Amino acid sequence: MEKKRKLFLIVCLFASTLIYGQVVGIKTNVLMDITKTINLGAEIGLSKKYTLDLYANYNPWEKSKTKMFKMLAFQPEFRYWFCDRFNGHFIGIHAHGGVYQVAGIDMPWGIWDNLKDHRFKGNFYGAGISYGYQWIMSKHWNIEANIGIGYARVSYKKYICEECAELLEKSHKNYFGPTKAAISLIYLF
Repeated sequence: MEKKRKLFLIVCLFASTLIYGQVVGIKTNVLMDITKTINLGAEIGLSKKYTLDLYANYNPWEKSKTKMFKMLAFQPEFRYWFCDRFNGHFIGIHAHGGVYQVAGIDMPWGIWDNLKDHRFKGNFYGAGISYGYQWIMSKHWNIEANIGIGYARVSYKKYICEECAELLEKSHKNYFGPTKAAISLIYLF
């Protein structure tokens, strides 16, 4: 009987979030779409001023065995809205994690040395803070701009640029800097 009572309470709490109108937004990050990265997000209204943004992207493509940017990444974010959810300014706290395999790419500003001449394979995790703004376009459509900074612990194995090459190094990097950039098209339910 106690389990039924707890389940009923959880359902009632969830249902109470539905009272505030638009509760869920489905989104795509146009910047990731430009890079041919499959991405999808869902933002769930928790109350009048709080939402939970769940976002994932996947890039399985490789240009050749010596040039690729393959990844699977997740980035959930808890947001506080200064006006109402899905409208105006917000700040957020996000986590991120995923796996990747990158080779033959020349990163700007010396972000990752030797990436052009080597293949790196590994995983990452971290957290950060962000700021964003959503513009209401119509009853169901919004546009969002979002940028964030934070930390990522990047573990990697370094290889010569060939697929079956010998392992050169196994290590990690600590990264501080931009961790999020998005211009998203959102459909609200």
